Amino acid sequence: MADKKLLVIGLDCMTPQLVFNEWYDDLPTLRSLMEGGTFRPLFSTIPPITVPAWMSMMTSKDGGQLGMYGFRNRKDHSYDALYTVNANSVKEKTLWNYLSRNRLSSIIWGIPLTYPPKPLNGMMVSSFLTPDKSVQWTYPEEAAAEVDKAADGDYIIDVKNFRTDDKDWLLEQIRIMTERRFKAFRHFYKKEDPDFAMMVEMGPDRIHHGFWRYMDKPHRLYEPGNKYENAIHDYYLQLDDEVAKTLDAAPDGTEVMIVSDHGAKTMKGGFCINEWLQQEGYLRLKEQPTEPVRLTPDMIDWPKTKAWGAGGYYARIFMNVEGREPQGVIPDYAYPEERDKLIRKLQFTKDENGENLGTIVFRPEEIYAEIKNIPPDLVVHLGGLDWRSAGSVGTGTLHIFENDTGPDDANHAQEGIFISSMRLNTSVSQKNPYSIFDITPTVLDYFGIPVPEDMIGESLLAGDIMEQPEMLADKLRSYTSEIGTERAKRTIPGANVDHVETEEGTDVKGIGDADD
Repeated sequence: MADKKLLVIGLDCMTPQLVFNEWYDDLPTLRSLMEGGTFRPLFSTIPPITVPAWMSMMTSKDGGQLGMYGFRNRKDHSYDALYTVNANSVKEKTLWNYLSRNRLSSIIWGIPLTYPPKPLNGMMVSSFLTPDKSVQWTYPEEAAAEVDKAADGDYIIDVKNFRTDDKDWLLEQIRIMTERRFKAFRHFYKKEDPDFAMMVEMGPDRIHHGFWRYMDKPHRLYEPGNKYENAIHDYYLQLDDEVAKTLDAAPDGTEVMIVSDHGAKTMKGGFCINEWLQQEGYLRLKEQPTEPVRLTPDMIDWPKTKAWGAGGYYARIFMNVEGREPQGVIPDYAYPEERDKLIRKLQFTKDENGENLGTIVFRPEEIYAEIKNIPPDLVVHLGGLDWRSAGSVGTGTLHIFENDTGPDDANHAQEGIFISSMRLNTSVSQKNPYSIFDITPTVLDYFGIPVPEDMIGESLLAGDIMEQPEMLADKLRSYTSEIGTERAKRTIPGANVDHVETEEGTDVKGIGDADD
């Protein structure tokens, strides 16, 4: 067991249609791995968002089991008590917990929800959710200075303020961040020689945020011959080169996986979910704003409100239930019928031309093996994720075509990438996706560690891959992701909120706009 080595490189938001098809011939390192091993789309969590997707990958547990439904979650059933999750919110055992218990060493680098860093048999560098480097961001703590030195400059945890119109600055920051992060990781990878090493690079996510419209010809904001037309392509070449250097640093016989937490796709626009809820009689404001503003609890006439929504990649709908919310109006006995009625209305939402959006609506109990903490009443993929949820009110319209939380031109897609140097389940069609929940069971199996029965996924080393449940396949009927047929990207809307540190994360006040 101890002589085996495994390296996992996570590329946040890396998109299958670009890697597997459009730029396949331009990425020699990834292409070599694909030709010699296995590659598939990787079916993400529902909804496909960074939190909890990476931690679902690392625990083989879904968002309901983890009790997290995005960055910001309801702390209780009041209207304004929210908190942002961090490592203290993760109650399930992670992959590196199992490895440490079996005396296997690990380097865990930049995986979301690893701040604050916790002890393990190895070292850890926390993720982009780390506030800044004034706090402890490595384990052991004294490793921080060496990380900076190994980066040949200031190690960049994340590009701050990446929703900007200063594209020259943003492009350079992403390039430098990626170069320094890989360089520092390789230093420790060679120095520590761990049994298992995994890093997550946020650069693909950030460049998709900032530059998707410039390369995507079908995008409504695309301009032929623009200055940044090749920005994402050239960055993918940089990533391929960084992966090559990292593979060169790996000991002989090391097996490799390249994974992403979800993909990306063109965002057709923003659907103003709270404007729609007002229009349909579910949401009542005390006073209608005369210009677009973020919805806050004090604006809502709660005794006359049945439901409200949150903005983000997907829409979260919360219902105002009697005996549950402070000023609930929906009787408990009527809740199932009211929710079903709202689902039917959401399924008939339309675009600016009056065409059906193809919205997919999920009840939490349908998509989660277990439900912990407080989930939304409905999880909504507007237009099958072609449209993002805009939480603003006072827009005067249901449809907007500039992101209401800063420059951003795309949304998440349901599938990320999986590439491995190992040949896995080659009898299964190459287009059939693996599941994000299969990664941890596969790593445990690779090291000879029994896979716990309570994990959702299965090892990909033997047997057939777990099919997606029939119910989910039916629910996702309007989602089409044939490799190479559509462009993609994602959006990370954000909201400026006051906050105070708590044990589990950060308390925030508000409706809960935006999730990664």
